[in-house]
Amino acid sequence: MSPSVRERNVEAVERARDRAERDEHERAGSPSAMRAAALRTESLRRRGKIGRFLFENGLSIAAFAFFAVSFAGQIVAGHRTYNEDQRGHGQPSVGLATYLRSGHFIEATSENMESEFLQMGLFVLLTSFLYQRGSSESKTIEEPDAVDQDPREARDDPDAPWPVRRGGVWLAMYQRSLGTVLLLMFLVAFVGHAIGGSMAYNEGQQQHGGATVSALGYIGTSRFWFESFENWQSEFFSVGVLVVISIWLRQRGSAQSKPVAASTSDTGE
Repeated sequence: MSPSVRERNVEAVERARDRAERDEHERAGSPSAMRAAALRTESLRRRGKIGRFLFENGLSIAAFAFFAVSFAGQIVAGHRTYNEDQRGHGQPSVGLATYLRSGHFIEATSENMESEFLQMGLFVLLTSFLYQRGSSESKTIEEPDAVDQDPREARDDPDAPWPVRRGGVWLAMYQRSLGTVLLLMFLVAFVGHAIGGSMAYNEGQQQHGGATVSALGYIGTSRFWFESFENWQSEFFSVGVLVVISIWLRQRGSAQSKPVAASTSDTGE
């Protein structure tokens, strides 16, 4: 009797899994990969506690350092720009503390945060069920992915996070926590954009004798949506570009890239 479609699919998945594991072992066991791992191990061994902490957390430290420098630059430049605008309208300049409470600062900061968290939150959710063959930003297609494992299978693993071991509603929330928190941060920034934007809008309206609006009313203005869409479109475009160009282009050593020698059809990291 010929095998059923289900049996053939199971066999195909098993063959793909075996091939993926074999390829992974071959790559991890290559002389260059082993040398890189040995260098990292030796580097860690020679470092003290502070050096080891910096080495093991360098990615987040660098990202937040770039954020701090950029945020400080935004504050300084924004303060000067705001005062220049004030003087241009015959208004007095304000101090830095006053500026940080102004709609100009709150709106600009929230508007950018809003687009970033929307982009990341949706990207996390979309990559859980959408694919792009050949992209390092996609899950593999034929082979099983570790991220698709049912967490209940690891309930007895002592190293598993406590919501996994606890199960129930805690697990239900935890297994969707990354996308949920990112989208909640988007909503917070969205509200901040509405509040700060209405403050800046009303300031301009008062200077020109126009009518003011509430934060909710500001959401209904074309200005609010122009500010939002001009940021959203650039974020989604940059994500789309990264997804597509990672099919053909590489960055050796980066977790966001496929191995340099990987085929263009290989999907996932």
